[in-house]
Amino acid sequence: MKRVRFRDPAGSIRTGVLEDDGTPPRIRFGNQDYEFRSEDIDILPPCEPSKIVCIGRNYADHAAEMGSDVPDRPLLFLKPPNTVASHGDVVTLPAGKERIDHEAELGVVIGEQCRHVEEADAMDVVAGFTCVNDLSNRDDQRQEQNWVRGKAFDGAAPIGPVLATPDEVPDDAAVRSRVNGDLKQDGARSQLIFTVPELVAEITTYLTLEPGDVIATGTPEGVGPLADGDHVEIEVEGVGTLEHSVRLP
Repeated sequence: MKRVRFRDPAGSIRTGVLEDDGTPPRIRFGNQDYEFRSEDIDILPPCEPSKIVCIGRNYADHAAEMGSDVPDRPLLFLKPPNTVASHGDVVTLPAGKERIDHEAELGVVIGEQCRHVEEADAMDVVAGFTCVNDLSNRDDQRQEQNWVRGKAFDGAAPIGPVLATPDEVPDDAAVRSRVNGDLKQDGARSQLIFTVPELVAEITTYLTLEPGDVIATGTPEGVGPLADGDHVEIEVEGVGTLEHSVRLP
C-alpha cells in the first residue's frame, strides 16, 4: 500500500491511498478520487518528522568518489524539520555557493516511538519507505565538522511523494537520481553497508525515534552539482519518484 498526504481543493489536509494502475494515478480518500497531479492537489511530505537521521558514506562506491574511507560504524548526522520539502516544490538553494549536490536516498519512516530496538525487531517499528534527496552544500560542508550549513539549510531534504509499506519495496530496490532527465545515480538498497535493521538498532541506542521520523540511509555514487532551474527526480523502486526543481536566488 502507498499512502499520500495531500491538501485537497478546499484546503483540508488528507491522507489517502495511491492507486497507480491508471494514467494519471489517482488518490482514493473515502469515496472520492483525486488525480495525483500538482495542478489538481498539493502533494505534501508523507510524514512530519521531528528529525531526519542521515547516514553518511553508507555505499562503498560513494565513499570512494568522495575520497573517504568506509566507516566502521554508521556515520550519523541530523537534519531538522526546516529542511523538509515536498514533491513538486521549488527549493531555493543557498546563494553564493559553488557546489550544491543532489543525493538520492531510500528513506525509512518510523511508525512508533522507540528506543533500544534490537535488530531482529527493527522492522516492527518501520511504517514504510519513501524517497529523500539529501541536498548538500559542499562549500560549507568541507569547512565544518557539524555540517549545519552544509546539510541543514531550509528545504535541504525533499521527501516523498508517498509512504510505501515495507512489502512494496524489494530488498534490492533500485535507488536512482535524474537531473533534467539524465540518469546520474543508479544504486540499490542491497548495496547498503549498514542495513535498515542495523541502522534502527544503532540509532535507537543513542536517541528516541518518534512516529514520522525519517532515516535517510545514504546515497550511491554519482552525486553532482545542481544549477539554477534544474529538475530533479529521486526514484526508489517500489515507492515511486520524488520530483522537485531548484532555484538559485
